[in-house]
Amino acid sequence: MASQTIISLSSNKYKYINNNNNNNPKSLTLSLFKPNMRLYVYVLEAKDLSVKDSYVKLQVGKHKSKTRILRNTMMPVWNEEFVFRVHDMDEELVVSLFHHDDEPRVFHGSRDLVGRVRIPVWSIAAEENHTLLPTWFPLERPKAGKFINEDYGKILLTISLHGKGHDSLTKQPHYVHSNVKIEDPKELEGPHISSQDIVGSKAPRQKMAEGKILMKAVASRLERLFNKNEQAPRNGDSMETSSTLSVYEDCMEEHPSTSSFEERIDTMQSRNNGQEMPENLQGGILLDQIYAVPPYDLNASLFVPDSQFRKELAELQGTTDVQEGCWIWKSGDTSCLTRNVSYTKAASKLIKAVKATEEQTYIRADGGEFAVLVSVSTPEVPYGNTFKVELLYKIMSGPALSSGEESSHLVVSWGINFLQNTMMRGMIEGGVRQGLKESFEQFANLLAQNFKTLDSMNLSNKDDVLATLQTEHQSDWNLATEYFWNFTVVATIVMVLYVLVHILLSEPRKLQGLEFNGIDLPDSIEELITCGFLFIQLERVYNMISRFIQARFQRGSDHGVKSQGDGWVLTIALIEGINLASLESTEFCNPYVVFTCNGKTRTSSVQLQPREPQWNEILEFDAMEEPPSVLDVEVFDFDGPFDQTPSLGHAEINFVKHTSTELADMWVPLEGKFAQSSQSKLHLRIFLDNNNGVETIREYLTKMEKEVGKKLNLRSPHKNSTFQKLFCLPPEEFLISDYACSLKRKMHLQGKLFLSARIVGFYANLFGHKTSFFFLWEDIEAIQVLPPTLASVGSPTLVLVLRKGRGLDARHGAKSQDEEGKLKFYFQSFVSFNVASR
Repeated sequence: MASQTIISLSSNKYKYINNNNNNNPKSLTLSLFKPNMRLYVYVLEAKDLSVKDSYVKLQVGKHKSKTRILRNTMMPVWNEEFVFRVHDMDEELVVSLFHHDDEPRVFHGSRDLVGRVRIPVWSIAAEENHTLLPTWFPLERPKAGKFINEDYGKILLTISLHGKGHDSLTKQPHYVHSNVKIEDPKELEGPHISSQDIVGSKAPRQKMAEGKILMKAVASRLERLFNKNEQAPRNGDSMETSSTLSVYEDCMEEHPSTSSFEERIDTMQSRNNGQEMPENLQGGILLDQIYAVPPYDLNASLFVPDSQFRKELAELQGTTDVQEGCWIWKSGDTSCLTRNVSYTKAASKLIKAVKATEEQTYIRADGGEFAVLVSVSTPEVPYGNTFKVELLYKIMSGPALSSGEESSHLVVSWGINFLQNTMMRGMIEGGVRQGLKESFEQFANLLAQNFKTLDSMNLSNKDDVLATLQTEHQSDWNLATEYFWNFTVVATIVMVLYVLVHILLSEPRKLQGLEFNGIDLPDSIEELITCGFLFIQLERVYNMISRFIQARFQRGSDHGVKSQGDGWVLTIALIEGINLASLESTEFCNPYVVFTCNGKTRTSSVQLQPREPQWNEILEFDAMEEPPSVLDVEVFDFDGPFDQTPSLGHAEINFVKHTSTELADMWVPLEGKFAQSSQSKLHLRIFLDNNNGVETIREYLTKMEKEVGKKLNLRSPHKNSTFQKLFCLPPEEFLISDYACSLKRKMHLQGKLFLSARIVGFYANLFGHKTSFFFLWEDIEAIQVLPPTLASVGSPTLVLVLRKGRGLDARHGAKSQDEEGKLKFYFQSFVSFNVASR
């Protein structure tokens, strides 16, 4: 068989060469065709891509399907199975790999296409056992009706053609494994490769374990194919289905692991490659609560196998047939743990009981921080094949309790990943939102019964938190003892005493050489070296004494000074620092911190050569009329005059992007050449209070009215709350005004422009495609007005130009970026342009 049927991979048109020229392979396969044949396509992975965010579309005849979107990788691993009904052997399987662009567009052009593969269905039937084993297909891109032989990457596929009663391989995991790869490019990408060559010629080059898994899988598969008496579970009559493969079972059977869940979490922590905590998903926050339990214990309670909490939750929600897979390693860009969980959801008022499958993956596990992404597939619900629900569990260290115990901050957010475009997008989002809300109300109530909840308002109360600080400082005598007790000072003192004793014991001698009365010169090279060494030591001790005295004058100059006036009061508790860099490899640094907000500065005391500086200082800024947006933090190494001190690192804290609970206890990583190499951090507690209540906002609006020349009304609490939820803003942010307009990019996008005290934001919802972004007023360098043109349909255009390097989170809304890196945003089609412009 292998000598009769050979696949040519050099082009997208598959040529079959037969040793017997009298037989036509296509006619032979057509004679074997049976009604209701099903084509099983397994999309495994891709490599050598030129894009990072990608997905695959498959089409057989009029039937289409799509994989999930994989981000930030040029070697995506999907491991997804698709089933198509085949009516005609002349049909083609078209596999297209696309680049995913977050920018919503009404029409998706060919520029998103990375490459495509066309495989005739009859060519699969011509294979031995109607199965094409894992094969790398080169992606080619059509141009002017022809395929151009350029390298657009490769995709690994497995394809089989069988009757309707045949078992789906989703219940027979075999060679579809992320670790079992055909790695030899010479064997797989030559001009002519037989299906048996793919396996046979590769065996010596693969690891022994992978070879055993592959051979075992193929043998198991062939046994099922030839065992006609075996009764296979029938699939439904749907035109296409998509499911996630259980790709690790054979590996687990071949190499049983005795490591526990705790050991695997510890292993993942040791393998941590600096993965940052991911942002919350766009759907919104389902749960944001602090619990009196260490993060490690909370993580174990939620995700350990056979969790008692999960059993109680399943009983409470009426979930049945729960099957949990083991946590196993999944190879990708970084090693991570993953498992599959399947269950049957209880019937609700809207839908009947349905089966669901969860793919749970650890994104981060590092000490006190854990992040688990859960992808939920429910193909039995209406339009279930068009979307997957995503849940992100983030477990972080909470504020320290007065009793010294640890606390955990749990945040659960959700989102929807649409696999296909559908007009029912809005209905699907509404149904998912309502279902998750009810489900997580039960989740939160049950979790509160197991662990004590903590009120975030009490945790972020300024008086209670600051009262726990130890603000007592060491005496000057103790500080001097610690600072001067080192080898330099001790050696200098010993040498000075030695010289003084020598002078007392020596007798006057006669003048020699160029000496005269009052000047005694060294009489030998040894005496000259000794004098020079003593001079250097005395100079170093003098500099240390001078530095200590200047640092004592600087000590706590702003510590404990109360703020004055009414308005927005910013209070900073500087607790400690870790891993602060030193400019001299042989010395410790003498750090102090400078805080800058709204043009005002506060400076901490200087800590003289501590390994882990402990400040425990409270710094307050005078009341400000406008709510502050950004706090700049910079750490300096004190070495004499303040205008000559080198920087050890800096950071910027955006108040708009942090809640009061996060600000109440946060570790701030420092940026800069020295800080990033040392992983320097500062421990801060920040409180932003309005000591004048609503009057402060009214005074601010009155001030703006004089500048704008228009009456500004205080918005209702409901309007403010809606505005805050759109952009995930803290509760102190208040809306000033909003205007209907269009955002000009490659295409116009109709939406609303929101103006508040600190931000400019834009939000649009076009057929379920949501676009939202905001940037600070401080980020804006210039506001320009362009006259009406034919392209703008007679409407003036408002152009906002940001400063260099600012507003990068909103760059997807910018129309252009100039050579200096400044983003430009274009807004037009205002109802009243002059009002909005002012």
